[in-house]
Amino acid sequence: MPEILKMIDICKSYYMGDEELKVLFDVNLSINPGEFVSILGPSGSGKSTMMNIIGCLDVPTSGRYILSDNDINDLDEVQLAHVRNKEVGFVFQSFHLLPRLSAIQNVELPLIYSGLKRSERRKKAIEILEQVGLSDKMRNLPNQLSGGQQQRVAIARALVTRPSILLADEPTGALDQKTGQQIMELFEDINKDGKTIIMITHDTNIAKHAKRVINILDGYLTEQEAL
Repeated sequence: MPEILKMIDICKSYYMGDEELKVLFDVNLSINPGEFVSILGPSGSGKSTMMNIIGCLDVPTSGRYILSDNDINDLDEVQLAHVRNKEVGFVFQSFHLLPRLSAIQNVELPLIYSGLKRSERRKKAIEILEQVGLSDKMRNLPNQLSGGQQQRVAIARALVTRPSILLADEPTGALDQKTGQQIMELFEDINKDGKTIIMITHDTNIAKHAKRVINILDGYLTEQEAL
């Protein structure tokens, strides 16, 4: 089975005037469909830059990045946005829910841009909210939900378009330990259903929930190990 994601000699630099700041160095990475991978590293290690490139929010300075048979280097901004919206579901630390919309309306949002009829959007949103255990909270506003429930809504929103990859950035960072554990169990269940998950984290205990941990330090992938 072909890789869902492949990075070949990826480097990334930023420029401040004439000064070059190198962030990623010769990154090579392959991820297969259905894997659950953690990218583990401390602040300043390059993991956020990795996440931005994986999610097509940024492009490498050099090297090749192939996502679901799309050679990202060959795409313009419009094409890049299309691939990002189709292939990647984002889950962030701070949820990013719209406060005046109910849980089900927040989940429906990505489907509005796909041209689906309202009835079809509502059906898909209900199904995915049931999957994440929120069948009784669909009409609640974000401020009527706990942090863990808000993150479940955010996960449902990321999943509703059926992306190739679920990309999670410190998904338990705003949660207490018990709630964070519950969210990680939800990720494990989603992965068991076949979804490819890539999780960015600085927390070793959180990273261990993945089936594979990739360490990043000073812009280098330093270790890959199967758990």
